[in-house]
Amino acid sequence: MTTGSNEVQPTTKGADAVDEAITQGIDFDGTPIPPAKLELYHQVMGLEANRQRSGVSNTMRSRIVRIGAKHIPQDELDQKLVDAGFAPLKEKEIAFFYGGK
Repeated sequence: MTTGSNEVQPTTKGADAVDEAITQGIDFDGTPIPPAKLELYHQVMGLEANRQRSGVSNTMRSRIVRIGAKHIPQDELDQKLVDAGFAPLKEKEIAFFYGGK
C-alpha cells in the first residue's frame, strides 16, 4: 500500500510545460516565480498578442528554425526546410543560431 497524495507531479517536458508553470506561478523546482518577473512576462505577451501576424507559414518557419536549431544540425535543418517547401536558412539565421557552435 502506498502512502501519498493524488497530486500529479508537473512535467518539465513538452511545449506546454513552461506555460503551465507560468500559469501556476511556480518554477519547475517548486519555487515561486517572483511577481515582477510574471508582470513583465504578461506585459510583453500582451503586446505580442496584439501584433499583426504576417501569415501562418512564416510563423511556422520561424518556430521551426528557432527550435529546430537547438536539436538539428545546420545542414540537416536547411534540407528539411527546403524539402518541406520553406525557404532555406538565411545567412543571419545561420550566424545567430549556429555561429557560436
